Amino acid sequence: MRIVELAIEKHGAPVYVRHEIVHNKYVVDSLKAKGAVFVEELDEVPDDAHVVFSAHGVPKSVPATAEARGLDYLDATCPLVSKVHRQAERLVEQGRHILFVGHKGHPEVIGTFGQVPDGQMTLIESVADAEAISIADPANLAYLTQTTLSVDDTAEIVATLERRFPAIQGPRGEDICYATSNRQAAVKAIAAACDFMLVIGAPNSSNSLRLVEVAEREGISARMIQRAAEIDFGWLEGVRTLGITAGASAPEILVREVVARLAERFDITEEEVTTTTERMVFKLPRGLEAA
Repeated sequence: MRIVELAIEKHGAPVYVRHEIVHNKYVVDSLKAKGAVFVEELDEVPDDAHVVFSAHGVPKSVPATAEARGLDYLDATCPLVSKVHRQAERLVEQGRHILFVGHKGHPEVIGTFGQVPDGQMTLIESVADAEAISIADPANLAYLTQTTLSVDDTAEIVATLERRFPAIQGPRGEDICYATSNRQAAVKAIAAACDFMLVIGAPNSSNSLRLVEVAEREGISARMIQRAAEIDFGWLEGVRTLGITAGASAPEILVREVVARLAERFDITEEEVTTTTERMVFKLPRGLEAA
């Protein structure tokens, strides 16, 4: 988000963004108002324009096409996604076939598959996939995962792969991003005390969808909303303790908006539960440090 804002400040509007920079309508609309133009493919970007690649990452063919056209581009791929990209490259260089745990069609999955030659990676979406997959050379096998998955689902799939293929090589560290795993842990921490949970996020946000699933697995009903106006107060009949969580791309202003709307209808006591403190800071890409 900050990369897009700084690009607009430096170059002026419009700045084109390939795919939603993050999956959050409020963020996307805010950036549109400042001069960002969101497109799905580079052929929608005029010659000599400035373009930013989304946080989900892109196949190698995308920057190659941008360079061939002489486009000035900034890569806003999340560093945690870039780490998975580099791991995929190294594993293929070692002669390993990669089983990639993720969701078909998600931009991050498309971007990661685009880092290696066709046929070097196979998508695994479920335990059933992990049980059914047939591997010609199990001695040279590895797995990686999408960064926004359910921690519990992924652990079950990985356990299945490790049982079936004892020689399979996993990543050096956890692929699921800290913002995703921390929010799932927070939902688990408060679920037992809640009668219902609201998840502030977007329907195309993988990590937000996972929060709804985690809450329901913990035994409470949950609904996803993008903004406070979407709250159906019928959901809250008989609810005395309400849990509120938000996807990794949802800014704090949306949480405050939801609390304010609830306060219009109910006498509320607000309690914030802290399970961890996030201190991760990422560097800006070259060309924006002095913007």
